[in-house]
Amino acid sequence: MSEIVLARIDDRLIHGQVMTSWVQYSGGNHIVIVDDFTAQDEFLKPILKMAVPVGIGLDIFNIEQGIEYLTKLEGGNKIIVLAKTPETFYNLIEGGVQLKEIIVGGMGASSNRSKFYKNISASNEERETFKKILDHGVKVTIQIIPAEKSVSADAILK
Repeated sequence: MSEIVLARIDDRLIHGQVMTSWVQYSGGNHIVIVDDFTAQDEFLKPILKMAVPVGIGLDIFNIEQGIEYLTKLEGGNKIIVLAKTPETFYNLIEGGVQLKEIIVGGMGASSNRSKFYKNISASNEERETFKKILDHGVKVTIQIIPAEKSVSADAILK
């Protein structure tokens, strides 16, 4: 049976750090991107597929498809779930996807976001979403790379 070995928020989705550090650290062999915009972008999807190393599977789903896939977990894959926002993970959880922990790795600055932790930014809505995720019993930590010590988002949100 497949299992989720890593759930990560990173607005860059697939990039060198994910491909090298996190794949090796988690033992993942299949990446599942859940993002409504990316799932519809016929230009971006093949580019993301090219960024994935040989031997690592990739699926790109919208939220509804992600819930469908991740609640069944058929096969024998070790799945890395990537999403750009905490809202996506909250929707997955509300849809029945079982997660123990979400690691926040990359949320860049924008006009509606302010500094959350070091170089990670979050809007007020995203902070509230993190609290809702925590209320579901899902641990939320901040960790850019596996070699770095993780920091509990719970402590930052208080």
